[in-house]
Amino acid sequence: MKKIVIALFFFWGFQQLGLAQEGDLRFGFQLSPSFSWMNTNDTRINRSGTNLGMKLGMLAEYYFRENYAFSTGIGFAFNHGGTLLFEYGGSYWKNSNLGSSLDTLPDGVKLKYNLQFVEIPATIKMRTREFGYLRYFLEPGITIGLRSQARGSITGRGIGDQADKFDIRRDVNGLNLAWGMGGGVEYSLTETTSLVAGLGFQVGFADITEDKGTVFDPDRGNQLENSKGKVSALTLKLGLMF
Repeated sequence: MKKIVIALFFFWGFQQLGLAQEGDLRFGFQLSPSFSWMNTNDTRINRSGTNLGMKLGMLAEYYFRENYAFSTGIGFAFNHGGTLLFEYGGSYWKNSNLGSSLDTLPDGVKLKYNLQFVEIPATIKMRTREFGYLRYFLEPGITIGLRSQARGSITGRGIGDQADKFDIRRDVNGLNLAWGMGGGVEYSLTETTSLVAGLGFQVGFADITEDKGTVFDPDRGNQLENSKGKVSALTLKLGLMF
């Protein structure tokens, strides 16, 4: 309920700004499927699966020139994250209550992150003049993500069914930052309304993982797990602007 109230507040704010500068602003919403995955800077921790998620939210575009706009909004990214394969066993997700049977995890264990973010994008939209009913656009920018939920599951040899759907919010940083590039087409339905379709690629550059676990390295002994985990995504952008 709190998330819905926040979203409605932002939408009301955009509407009021639009009344003050009529003709310069467009509003809309998106419902966009996405594929996300995670990488780390540690060669002993590898990507091992993607998440199928969804981006849902409201958009606002302020045109400071005819075909150039600053675009922002507010939305939710559902089921983002991915699966990481840990070559060496250890004690991971130390801030979460995994139970005594999962204090020590074996070699080759997989940790799956299912994350939800409140996202605020900030992009520059550059579009062409209209060709028939079509306009083409490019949209570079950054996205600020505020973690609202984090669930995790563990799979591997000797891991039972109890290792599923843990609350891992304390093992996931609250802020995610990403840069990205998108592109696509707008199809005019009326003089003021258009459908939007395109692809967007988003690369995280902030460490999303809290690293307080221990790696059981057979060559170097027990070591602090201090890798940097980042989330990237490929999104099929589908929206309506009016």
